[in-house]
Amino acid sequence: MARVFITGSVEGLGLLTARRLVEEGHTVTLHARNAARENDAKEALPGAAAVVVGDLSTLAEMRAVAEQVNGLGHHDAVIHNAAVGYREPRRIETADGLCQVFAVNVLAPYVLTALIERPKRLIYLSSGLHKSGSVALEDAQWTRRPWNGTQAYSDSKLFDAMLALAVARRWPTVRSNSVEPGWVPTRMGGAGAPDDLAQGAETQAFLAVGHTPGARVSGEHLYHLKKRSLHHDARSAEHQDTLLAYCETLSGTPLP
Repeated sequence: MARVFITGSVEGLGLLTARRLVEEGHTVTLHARNAARENDAKEALPGAAAVVVGDLSTLAEMRAVAEQVNGLGHHDAVIHNAAVGYREPRRIETADGLCQVFAVNVLAPYVLTALIERPKRLIYLSSGLHKSGSVALEDAQWTRRPWNGTQAYSDSKLFDAMLALAVARRWPTVRSNSVEPGWVPTRMGGAGAPDDLAQGAETQAFLAVGHTPGARVSGEHLYHLKKRSLHHDARSAEHQDTLLAYCETLSGTPLP
């Protein structure tokens, strides 16, 4: 059995993935944004082993979450599921002066990857919208352009896929992949979303603990258990390294 940490796991896809893993006998660490949400997590999944707390929009709390996870002991897999959505009507600035979409969706998984004791498997939540994203980082914080929530989200999901591939390339002993869950009926996706939420959760769990050849891959992008094509720039080592360098500059945290 495996020990798995899942960010953003109080509800939606993260919680469904966690519940599936607990039912299979795995040890699951949940993540909640604050103390109130921590109570929600405990009520939603009493079988979880622990809940760590921290707002992933700030660097200080990203580091605090990593410390809490490390304090619980080594985790076999980490699923970077937490995200804010494409319906943000305006640019929201974090306490660190960053765009919230970038901070939560991109910088947080980067910092957690750098600081959490290295697991055997890493899963990064991307989106089909990543194919509309841009690898350009000149205004990644949206301080000069008119705000476009859909574009900011699409860019962030492309960066998540790139992060998964960069880690796979740099850490060959770790299986690192990205997942496209589809347009699923979560709070972010909306009740009318047509895709299958269960299959999105199944793919995350499959990559976290599966032992079939399909689960023992690295540097891939999966949708409903199958490999899927990526944005044409996602596999560029040059673009990946530029993203890693940018995240290191923002966070002051190098990727080992």
